[in-house]
Amino acid sequence: MAASITEHPAAPMRGTGAATRLIVASSIGNALEFYEILVYGYFAVIISKVFFPAADEAISILVTLGTFGISFLARPVGAIFLGAYGDRKGRKQALTLSILLMTIGTGLMTVMPSYGSVGLLAPILVIAARLVQGFSVGGEFASSTAFLVEHRPDRAGFFASWQWSSQGLAALVATGLGVLLTTNMSTDSLQAWGWRIPFAIGLLIGPVGYYIRNQLGETPEFIQAGQARSPLRDLFVGQWDRLVLTIGAVAASTSSQYILVYMPTYAIRELHLPQTIAFTAAVSAAALQTLVVPFVGIWVDKVGQTRVMTGAAILFMVTAYPVFVLLDAAPSLGVLIAMVCWIGLLKSFFSGALPSLMAKTFPVATRVSGMSLSYNISVPIFGGFAPFFAQSLIDLTGSKLAPSYYMIATAAISLAALLVLRWKYRL
Repeated sequence: MAASITEHPAAPMRGTGAATRLIVASSIGNALEFYEILVYGYFAVIISKVFFPAADEAISILVTLGTFGISFLARPVGAIFLGAYGDRKGRKQALTLSILLMTIGTGLMTVMPSYGSVGLLAPILVIAARLVQGFSVGGEFASSTAFLVEHRPDRAGFFASWQWSSQGLAALVATGLGVLLTTNMSTDSLQAWGWRIPFAIGLLIGPVGYYIRNQLGETPEFIQAGQARSPLRDLFVGQWDRLVLTIGAVAASTSSQYILVYMPTYAIRELHLPQTIAFTAAVSAAALQTLVVPFVGIWVDKVGQTRVMTGAAILFMVTAYPVFVLLDAAPSLGVLIAMVCWIGLLKSFFSGALPSLMAKTFPVATRVSGMSLSYNISVPIFGGFAPFFAQSLIDLTGSKLAPSYYMIATAAISLAALLVLRWKYRL
């Protein structure tokens, strides 16, 4: 079966078996990327004590969350390199290279020595590993989305939506491990060695993903269009407006996702809820996203991307503040689950339509470069530092409702970008 795919690289991938292989091959790297991000974010309280100890716990947490955001600064660099590589050499080549680099970064985090073992070298090595991971995922989302859409343009919304469904599955695994470890291990054991378990599990995924991707052929649309000669020049000279608008469109998706990543830390530090409650709520939101997003993709193929995303952006703006008010007034497991599931539901509708919208915005010759740069410029600005901004706003204002202000602002940016995209490009 794998041999036949390799021998006929331009053949459309029809049938249930072919569709499954296509979705798994394209989504597994995206899932691994997001899994690693979530593990670092969800275990931020523990990681801060292992690698960034400080007399003031608040400073330790801020440094940890800042390091979480620093890895995203390497994404635009990776997007430039891997995006252009994907447009020149092919989607498959970019996919296999990105997952190889991603696995190296995951391996480094798994065996990383603690601050107690090597002193200041520990946080330096953590930053280096995070930068490798950030660079590797610079072209992952765009290459895999293009791979899905160009194999099945007739159902672009459904197939591209699996990008975020796979992220939901990754979140489900990461948060499930969080519940399992925090329930069955002591705080001392978690800090001593238990935090390495989630990273070690992620390390096992990389070789499997590399093998699966290596068995698939190139996309028919890329083969028909041919290799792009100067995708970056074409993008910056003739399509800069598409790039700017897509950066704005991504804002609400990435800010809401990383606010959800921040919620366990928020629940533990600001609401003083037990770790198990915080992770249980995160599991609920992840499960919801995993199940809902593919159905959003089916709906998007019928009604269009911008309609669905516009409605979700408006609901983000209207409801973000009230749900934080409710949680602050009644901090409990039930209210926390309801709150994160509501944010997760809106995020599912918005993000389920986003990948196929981005693919439609850029032509084949600049598709991977355009999606890579727009996604990896927007994610560091609005997403990667979202936990840091949220915690900083709380510390500056003294209000536990401050994260909602950030969500409202990013939703407004996305809404404006979507309205212009719909008006100018009839998307």
